[in-house]
Amino acid sequence: MALTVLLDLRLKPEAVLGAPAMLRDIITGTRAFEGCLGVDVLLDCDDPAHMILLERWASADADAAYREWRAGAGATELGSLLASTPQVSMFETASDI
Repeated sequence: MALTVLLDLRLKPEAVLGAPAMLRDIITGTRAFEGCLGVDVLLDCDDPAHMILLERWASADADAAYREWRAGAGATELGSLLASTPQVSMFETASDI
């Protein structure tokens, strides 16, 4: 079953200007990962330090494999940009509603 993941990011104020370049590189790897159906970046209209990454995955297993990769060989320096721990929410599409 497909999975949608919301990754809520709060950037350090001093990281706002440089973040797009690093995020572009990180998200390129995410989009290329097997099972990724797409990633959209949502920018808060009122707060330039707040963004949400909307990730779509073919399955929960594909997402889990991606998270495992990012925790190891695919690790990034994203944490250096963040003011707080990212909030992750996972959603399945309801087919009966």
